[in-house]
Amino acid sequence: MRLAHPGLADPEYYVAGLPADYVTARYGIDPARISKLGSAENPFGASQKAVEAVTAAMGRLHLYPTWTAQPLREKIAATYGYEPEQVICGSGETEVISLVIRAFSEPGGEVLMPAPCFPIYHLFAEAEGRQAVLSHRATDRATMALDLDAYIEAMRPTTQIVFLTNPHSPSGTWLEEADVRRVVEAAPSALVVLDEAYVHYSGTPGYIGLAREYDNLIVLRTFSKAFGLAGLRIGFGVAQRPIINALLAVKPTWNMGQLQIAGGVAALDDDAHVSRTVEAIVAGRTYVADRFESLERFEMIGGSRSNFFLVRILDPETDSTKVFNGLLERGVIVKDGSVSFRGLEDRFLRSDVNLPEHMDRLVAALADLP
Repeated sequence: MRLAHPGLADPEYYVAGLPADYVTARYGIDPARISKLGSAENPFGASQKAVEAVTAAMGRLHLYPTWTAQPLREKIAATYGYEPEQVICGSGETEVISLVIRAFSEPGGEVLMPAPCFPIYHLFAEAEGRQAVLSHRATDRATMALDLDAYIEAMRPTTQIVFLTNPHSPSGTWLEEADVRRVVEAAPSALVVLDEAYVHYSGTPGYIGLAREYDNLIVLRTFSKAFGLAGLRIGFGVAQRPIINALLAVKPTWNMGQLQIAGGVAALDDDAHVSRTVEAIVAGRTYVADRFESLERFEMIGGSRSNFFLVRILDPETDSTKVFNGLLERGVIVKDGSVSFRGLEDRFLRSDVNLPEHMDRLVAALADLP
């Protein structure tokens, strides 16, 4: 009996950052002494304005929301200079990614992405029976930055979707506007997906306005990071109307609940929370870079414009899995590059940028490894 299509015969699953209670249960470490640096979460928690709005919306739980999350569409449109009809909302940015793959590539179609990249790109493509094309030549192994010429060269007439993450995950490296335009203009027959999940930490407003200029571009953002709403699951995309219309056709009818809509609308007015978060992360990047100078077996890959960075393992006698497990035993959670990012291999870890006390724990734990 056939139960699933071939793309799901031996599925691969996303490897999420471990929760702190896992470390407590396994190693008996006090939760107050655990540094969770594997999920890029907000160190200050959720936007208080969002929390208050969600609380106020509890009385509407018996009511269906509008099927397009219209109040949130209107707020996003007003915030970023679009019409509501140019906005698609999803239960996390990850849902919008799944809709894009379903709507803009056909079974067997080619979906291009750099290697390494956010795993959801290739996991969803493969689960939908599409061909995930990971361009391993597109990453400069010295700086982990995107090699734009190699990436554009990897595009083919049969490429249907091109993913571009800025700042890039897992490296945090940044593309200037001219480079983003080059990719979009090099792919006139494909939809370019500009993922700006971490853009708040870049020191720029990002390139969300480019979707007004190009009919083959969608720009994605999330409320999980700077707004601190990872647990509420809110993401969105902006694009020209034909793109949004296609996404609405494949979107689950009520994919956004009352609480998500209310929280997202309120969070967009919480500039103080976002500013506090961004200032702490930017300061944290400088702080942890200085701390890494004391290490001999590990180095921090510079140039991150995000709330995470890559750690290169210099010691040939160990690998990312051994280091990952050793850090867990010391109450520090990061991401093991060999299992979290296809194409990153076993010489790298990804760590969040966080408050100084957590950066101190990371560096101390690395120094303590045998």
